[in-house]
Amino acid sequence: MNLSGKVAIVTGGSSGIGQGIALKLALDGAFVAVLDTAPCDETMRRIEEAGGKAEFRKTDVADASDVGSSFAEVIRQQGKLDILVNCAGINRDAMLHKMTFEQWQQVINVDLNGTFYCTQLAVKHMRPRNYGRIINISSGSWLGNIGQANYAAAKAGVVGLTKTAARENARHGITCNAICPGFIETPMTLKLKEIQGGKPWESMEARIPMGYAGKPSDVANMVAFLASDEAAYITAEVINVGGGMIV
Repeated sequence: MNLSGKVAIVTGGSSGIGQGIALKLALDGAFVAVLDTAPCDETMRRIEEAGGKAEFRKTDVADASDVGSSFAEVIRQQGKLDILVNCAGINRDAMLHKMTFEQWQQVINVDLNGTFYCTQLAVKHMRPRNYGRIINISSGSWLGNIGQANYAAAKAGVVGLTKTAARENARHGITCNAICPGFIETPMTLKLKEIQGGKPWESMEARIPMGYAGKPSDVANMVAFLASDEAAYITAEVINVGGGMIV
């Protein structure tokens, strides 16, 4: 996809899927502002070595004020915002009857509230320009998953937010879509190979019709397409990237 001249914000870009998305958008020509609470040295290094342009802004997406400051600075320096990818997310897994309110609230604050804060600011900037691409990273868990009441609720909320934002802003040239990754090879999921001789990893792969875990690039490629002008007539969609695992 040709994203030359576009300005993108990617949240949660320090590693894994977020890092893959930031790298892909930069390689396709966009200037990428990566927002995260964790250092993004590796992401910045990979983008720079590939000849892309990016910057890191330490930002807590669960803090509306922090998000507002980062967005304002990106737009002030770059003059506009064309693409927003909401990828920041956390897990605090526990069975429903054992889940603490703190575990519930932490996930809702980052995964859902953070997506709302960023989307609202992006829309306010994009509407007067009659152009914008918003891609929200949800999860197959939005359909419900044992031990993830907080995460499932947040990701289901992201789907609802996506569809509403798409309907409200379609006439302003803004598309809003959600991607639901399946089992993707990231630093977090790779830890499963170190448990019980790798049986948890094998169990997860056995649930995937294609037979293997995806890579961050698989998700990033879909993001790049939805961020491009070629996807101008696609909005309000929930797209699974999971090798057939999510039905």
